[in-house]
Amino acid sequence: MEIVNPTKKYHQSHNWVYSCQYHVVWCPKYRRQVLVPPIDQRLKELFLEKQDAYGYEVIEMEVMPDHVHLILDVNPQVGIKSVVSKIKGYTSRTIREEFPFMKKKLPTLWTRSKFVSTVGAVSLAVVKEYIQEQKGR
Repeated sequence: MEIVNPTKKYHQSHNWVYSCQYHVVWCPKYRRQVLVPPIDQRLKELFLEKQDAYGYEVIEMEVMPDHVHLILDVNPQVGIKSVVSKIKGYTSRTIREEFPFMKKKLPTLWTRSKFVSTVGAVSLAVVKEYIQEQKGR
């Protein structure tokens, strides 16, 4: 069995070929509903600004009043934990500088918590089957 997906994007470096996507969700401190216009649009711009510098690509994003959803393609040499920490730090600092009233509303913009789940084009069952079939070759 061959695992092929023409819609999946693969990245390549010296000795790596990878495709690592993650669904990431996090909230403002106290789950306050502060991510409203124009802050929501500015956050989207900030998420796109640091893609190359931080080693990720935004596949999809949505900013709700009380949480953020991102689907990120992340370089495994950088790692999802590092990427999310950098994004949260950069966006918190920038939003609070550009919108000073936010400093009065919240001691910090984001909670320390986050949700991360892998996103794959192939199900776990398909990968298991593929690995098991390799034994017979």
